[in-house]
Amino acid sequence: MLNRLQLIKNHLQLPSSTLRLSQTRSIHAMAPTFKLPSGAVIPYPAFGTGTKWYKPGDPTINRAVVDAIVSALKLGYRHIDAAQTYGTEGEVGVAIKESGIPREEIFITTKVYQNVGDPKKALEESLKLLQIDYVDLYLLHHPFITEEKYGITLEKAWETLIELKAAGLTKDIGVSNWAVGDLERVEGAKEYPAVNQIEFNPYLQNQTPGIVEYSQKKGLIVEAFTPLVSLTEKGGPVDEVVDKLATKYGKDAGQIILKWVLARNVLPITTSAKPERQLSNFSLDGFELTPEEVEAINVAGSKKHVRKYWTAEYGHITA
Repeated sequence: MLNRLQLIKNHLQLPSSTLRLSQTRSIHAMAPTFKLPSGAVIPYPAFGTGTKWYKPGDPTINRAVVDAIVSALKLGYRHIDAAQTYGTEGEVGVAIKESGIPREEIFITTKVYQNVGDPKKALEESLKLLQIDYVDLYLLHHPFITEEKYGITLEKAWETLIELKAAGLTKDIGVSNWAVGDLERVEGAKEYPAVNQIEFNPYLQNQTPGIVEYSQKKGLIVEAFTPLVSLTEKGGPVDEVVDKLATKYGKDAGQIILKWVLARNVLPITTSAKPERQLSNFSLDGFELTPEEVEAINVAGSKKHVRKYWTAEYGHITA
C-alpha cells in the first residue's frame, strides 16, 4: 500500500525533497478541528480564496483559483473561506464539484459585504455561485453597517443572520473585523456570534484593542487572516526567533508561525497557489511550541506594527 508521502508525490508530481512530513493521516483525511459553540467542528487551517485572487465584480471563472482550491482539497484541507466581495465564490463552487469530495465533508464559510442591507438575498446569491444548499458559516464581513449607508442597522443585520440560521441556509453565524464595542452591541441578541475573523499575526496581535482576549472570553472562535505577514516583512524582530525555532524543530518559518497562531488558540487561514506551500501550511503535526517559545514570538512581534487591511478604519491604532 502506498504511504501518504507517495500518494501526495504521485498526485502533485513533486520531488521527494518537498514532501518531508511526519503526518500519517490519509491524503483525504479530515483536517484537525476547533469546536464551535453549537457543537459543530470547524477544520483548520482554512484555505482562503481572497487577497491574491480578489476580483470583485468579475463573473468570469479564474481557472488558477479553481485549480488551487482543488489541490488544497486533495491535500486534506476541509475548510474553504470565501466572501461575496472576493468575487471567487463561483470558483469555489466549481472546485468543490471537481474535487469529487462530498459536500458534507467540506466546511464552507462565506461573508456578506456589499449587499449587507439584504443579507438573505446576498446569501441566496452566494449559494447559487457556490452551487450548494447551505453554508457552514456565514459572517458579516465588517461592522461598519449604518442605516444611512446600507438601509439597515448593525443590530438588524445580525438579527437577519440569526433568522438565516433558523431557516437552515447556514449552520452557524459570526462576524469579521469586529471590535469590542461592536460585539457589545449584539450582547442582548437571541444568539451571539460564534466566530470573529480578524487580521492577526505576530506584528498585529490585536486588530483592535483587546479584541482577541475579549472574543475568546465570550466564547467566540477567533480566526486569523494574514497570519504569515511576517514572512514578507524580512528583517523584522520576529525573524531571529522564528528561524531558531525552525532549526530546532526541523520546520519552515511558516509552519512555526502557524503553530504560534494555534498556540494562541486562534484558527489560521492561509492561501497559496503552490501545492508544496499548501502542503507545508497544512502539515502542522508532530511538534508543539513551549509556552516560553510562544511568549518569545509575542514579545518580538510586539516590537513592530504591520496592518495590511482596514487601514482607513483602524489605521490609527498602533497597539
